[in-house]
Amino acid sequence: MSIIRDPSLAPQGQKKIEWVQRRMSLLNRIKSEFEREQPFKNLRLALSIHLEAKTAYLAQVLKAGGAQVAVTGCNPLSTQDDVAAALAASGEIFVAAWRGATPQEYESHLKAVLQTKPQIILDDGGDLTKLLHGELSHLAKDILGGTEETTTGVRRLRALVAQNKLLFPMFAVNDAQMKFLFDNRYGTGQSTWDGIMRTTNLSIAGKTVVVAGYGWCGRGIALRAKGLGANVIVTEVNPVRAIEAVMDGFRVMKMVEAAPLGDIFVTATGCKDIITEEALRVMKDGAILANAGHFDVEISKPDLQKLAIARRALRPNVEEFELRDGRRLYLLAEGRLVNLAAGDGHPVEIMDLSFALQALTLAYIAKHYAELKPGLYPVPPEIDHRVALLKLETMGIAIDELTPEQRAYLERAH
Repeated sequence: MSIIRDPSLAPQGQKKIEWVQRRMSLLNRIKSEFEREQPFKNLRLALSIHLEAKTAYLAQVLKAGGAQVAVTGCNPLSTQDDVAAALAASGEIFVAAWRGATPQEYESHLKAVLQTKPQIILDDGGDLTKLLHGELSHLAKDILGGTEETTTGVRRLRALVAQNKLLFPMFAVNDAQMKFLFDNRYGTGQSTWDGIMRTTNLSIAGKTVVVAGYGWCGRGIALRAKGLGANVIVTEVNPVRAIEAVMDGFRVMKMVEAAPLGDIFVTATGCKDIITEEALRVMKDGAILANAGHFDVEISKPDLQKLAIARRALRPNVEEFELRDGRRLYLLAEGRLVNLAAGDGHPVEIMDLSFALQALTLAYIAKHYAELKPGLYPVPPEIDHRVALLKLETMGIAIDELTPEQRAYLERAH
């Protein structure tokens, strides 16, 4: 039996799933293909992923391909209880997740999904993989392979590879072009500001926005802030990315220099302690702090709590910290990723691309697992290419093709 908050919410969640399903043209095509070919017949799949309508539909697509599917969240605040209830309603997919899980509950949900003894995993942030290399390592022998959705998760996988400890094959979906060029840039860019604006009900135009990190997510956040009329400052540790930000028209400086100038701060680095006491002490009254990274460690909550003499919730997902000198700083969504904790996540069409990659890569694992050794693999180029062509086709766009003579010209030495 599924472990969810409130089964009575299922009808509301089902409407959300129906809304996205009609707009996920790639997954709809892949679902039809999976129904015919049954690539996951007799295989058990476990997913740890932000549990909202788009991911629920992905789980249903995998189920249509013959899989036994178990799903949990990958963040305590990103699960939508009505969607979890809808996904569990048929009894065909095991769900263990609810919004606002304590750290202990969150871990118990991860473990419950792994107790189904999956053979293929889809991880988002690396929490399933961590358990399979730690407390539940005895279950790793059953894993044929898996995929990782995020920059943070791929970083954790690379650490395991460097230590020669990765126990099974994993595919870095985050590193596929049809993922990071669109999901990370356009998805995070739009959904981060959607979360911030719906939570604060404030204008972005005319404000100074500080974006920490200029990877693909940071690029998207900065680009959308600029489009909304903000004055954008970027902070970086990578000199190449810093120069890129400058040439893209943004001011670049250290966080401690940006701290007194910013009205809104958004972290997107995947690292810890990006905004700490040093910066918090010099921020202006009313500054808003939001995080777009996977874990709630980029804005130092311990430092914020240490400096505060009082704290209170003002609006859903808005907490006020009053400092000794009377200044007030506002933390959004407990410092967790604001686009999902305080919003619906990436736009439907963007996740259609990412989840098409996920579905096809999982099917690749199901077909080729006997040839794969433990390690970190790129998404096969033909899958990346196919997703791009399918997307163009659904948009009614045709592109040129190389002639045999052109291909020969490009392939020969001159």
